Amino acid sequence: MFTPLGLFRDIPCPQGQECTLLTCMFSHTVTNPPPEVDQSAKSAQAEKEKEPTAAQEHEPPPPKKQKLQAPTEASKSKTEDKPPPSLRHGTSGQRATPKTQVGIKPQTTNQNPAKLQSLSRRVSPPPSKAGPSTGKRDAATPVKLEQRPPLRKAPRESLNPRMLAKAPVSHGVRLSILTKLHAAMSALNEKIVKDKENKDKTIILTPNELITMALDEEEKTAKGNASVYGNVIKLRIVKLSKMSQEDWMKEVKAHLNERYYKTTSNEADQKPAVLTTGLSNQEEVAIAGRLVTPLEGLEQYGYVTKAPTDEEIEGARKGVAESKGWEKCDRCGGRFQVFPGRREDGSLTTGGQCTYHPGKPFYPPRKRTDHITGHKEAYFTCCNETIGTSSGCTKGDTHVFKVSETKRLASILQFEKTPAQPDKGSLPPVCFDCEMGYTTLGLELIRLTAVSWPEGKELLDVIVRPMGEILDLNSRFSGVFPEHYNNATPPHDGSAAPATTSTSEDGEVKLTPLQVVESPAVARTLLFQLLQPETPLIGHAIDNDLNVCRIIHPTVIDTVILYPVGAGLPNRMSLKTLSRKYLDRHIQTGGNRGHDSKEDAIATGDLVRVKAAETWKVLKTKGWAIQGDQLVPPPGATDDAGPVWKLGPGAGQKRTSSDLG
Repeated sequence: MFTPLGLFRDIPCPQGQECTLLTCMFSHTVTNPPPEVDQSAKSAQAEKEKEPTAAQEHEPPPPKKQKLQAPTEASKSKTEDKPPPSLRHGTSGQRATPKTQVGIKPQTTNQNPAKLQSLSRRVSPPPSKAGPSTGKRDAATPVKLEQRPPLRKAPRESLNPRMLAKAPVSHGVRLSILTKLHAAMSALNEKIVKDKENKDKTIILTPNELITMALDEEEKTAKGNASVYGNVIKLRIVKLSKMSQEDWMKEVKAHLNERYYKTTSNEADQKPAVLTTGLSNQEEVAIAGRLVTPLEGLEQYGYVTKAPTDEEIEGARKGVAESKGWEKCDRCGGRFQVFPGRREDGSLTTGGQCTYHPGKPFYPPRKRTDHITGHKEAYFTCCNETIGTSSGCTKGDTHVFKVSETKRLASILQFEKTPAQPDKGSLPPVCFDCEMGYTTLGLELIRLTAVSWPEGKELLDVIVRPMGEILDLNSRFSGVFPEHYNNATPPHDGSAAPATTSTSEDGEVKLTPLQVVESPAVARTLLFQLLQPETPLIGHAIDNDLNVCRIIHPTVIDTVILYPVGAGLPNRMSLKTLSRKYLDRHIQTGGNRGHDSKEDAIATGDLVRVKAAETWKVLKTKGWAIQGDQLVPPPGATDDAGPVWKLGPGAGQKRTSSDLG
């Protein structure tokens, strides 16, 4: 019989009480009575029960109760306490058998309830001497209720290394290292528990969360550093043993944000590490010309390359009028009615509150061990609830909707192509990001941010007043709150200057209020001032940003296309995942504060810089060179590395074979 691993400890044993195994892998909630019960007493009691009295013949059978395990001889010798009178035999005075204890008659009117209180009293377990390294909290020093972290529903796992396709060392070595790693983490967690000055109780980990954190780190090291696994993990254990409480709290917040998305981390306020590619800004700009993606042929995925005609727009308006305001909620999927301009009673929508899951559903990948442990069910990332078990974990004041059809978007605000500005000459690439909120006209632009590329300096950052009445600013994701509108300042001289910083006397850096523009059309005009038709415009899932601004731009670099998932579109990887994977940078960690569009724009630009450095490594081996701001192929070579785009005068035009010669 192999050693139980705890994989079936929550499953009742199929044999029930007839199981004869000494060490069974299944759960046994009720144990069989010991065999040392006096057989004569059992037979006498059985004969007595076979002769019911006259009163018992008309009484209903007593309710079944669990069998109580009789004390062993060793336990009897350790204590001199006698059983309560209510559990003794009336005449013999001998110890009651388990059967007589179970078969106690229901109380009658002349019985004293105080005598039977011991039956319902919960017996407290003895204080455990096991330390925190055992994975169970010491019962003698429980955590106070106000110190317990919010429910994060950590998976129940045993302190056993996760199965890998190719493990770096043997299972025994991994288990020994994992145990020491868990013990070091538990010791640090206990310090947080005992710290009375700590007011942030959300970083206190439960036993299950400690095990999960140790398993995650050991598995990550085993997969990423297989050749030096032992050295890396041992150095990590030593670092944990010497780690300060402040550093441990930062690591716990980062772990919780990555796995549970429940706490607010201070990492969002810290400046990310400077990205170095080994190339100058001019060289990066020259290489970025090869990363431009033509949008023709991608219309089915939401990219707009041609403005809808007047006939299409008129048809869309008629369809909206005939629908009488009925829309499908973008959150819960329910039907509701919307009233732009408000109804007579002042309401904007029908349907009352909206109950929904703000997080996206996550489908765990299948593993080779699923036939043993069972495949994990899909769940929502916002609350870890299994899909289909609840209608939602969050309530909104109203239902909301999103418009995706191009001609209907144009019926609200027509698309415009980026105008040419001959007096400005060529302009450097621009990286931009938009935030959206829900209004009575759908999902509208409420913030627009643009930064220079590759420097990442702010060019434009404005708050936008939408055209429809606001239903929900979507602050959880957009990061825009009503205070932004209340504190915003109007732009001066018809242009939006970037927000500047001011330092107070105590050294704290504070941003001046953002500027506000009166409509998405005005924000679009401000962005056009930074662009030429041939200027590379960089974004993540840039179709969403372009459509909400109603812009048609011919020269774009989309990180969704640069970093494809599986077979490519429509599959997309989130910006947060890409940043963590390729930049080793954690973004969007503000929790309920939402996203920062400037942070997202800079991260998007850095992803393009990483891809530019990778592209240059390939081109350099083939003899390509950079002359000024242009990428030049080797003499006599054919352009076999994709389209070449100029970023100087005439940029955006594909070079011909004569240009390459």
